[in-house]
Amino acid sequence: MANCDKNIINRLKRTEGQVRGIQKMIEEEKECVDVITQLSAVRSSIDRVMGIIVAENLKNCLENPTPDTTVQQQKIEQAIQMIIKK
Repeated sequence: MANCDKNIINRLKRTEGQVRGIQKMIEEEKECVDVITQLSAVRSSIDRVMGIIVAENLKNCLENPTPDTTVQQQKIEQAIQMIIKK
């Protein structure tokens, strides 16, 4: 996942900046609708990062299968459950 890590870190840094911006908006008593819009953007960003991580793990699981088919199936099922819960 090393190649993916940089992309994830960059996305999380961007999200961190968005959260700081939201805090500033609240301190400055900006309109509620504007704060909610930004919160929604942060939620979407986090959902995207979660999707990237799950997809990368699933891809790795399929490209590098575990010799134990039971363990392999459990890993795939775990990835599916993470996607479904999202």
